[in-house]
Amino acid sequence: MYGYILCGTAAFFAVMSLIALILYKVDKVKAEKGKWRTKEATLLGFGFFGGALGALAGMKLFRHKTKHWYFWAINYAGLVWQLGLLGFLAFKLIQSK
Repeated sequence: MYGYILCGTAAFFAVMSLIALILYKVDKVKAEKGKWRTKEATLLGFGFFGGALGALAGMKLFRHKTKHWYFWAINYAGLVWQLGLLGFLAFKLIQSK
């Protein structure tokens, strides 16, 4: 059972990370063109609630929102709890065998 939960959680985090990465790229392009922007709450929400890897990658790859300390803090906090959850599920999977 924990195997399915672990795989599903990892897949969810992967999809959220991909969405976060795309959101950071779209927002960067819109910022350069002076167009309507993605709300900071949206970017931070996707990073914290599942897409921390994609959000951090987007910040680094696109050099976007890197001067805002709270983007680093929220995304790293998200990464910590996401990796913690995956580690816990992996531990429970190993224990159950």
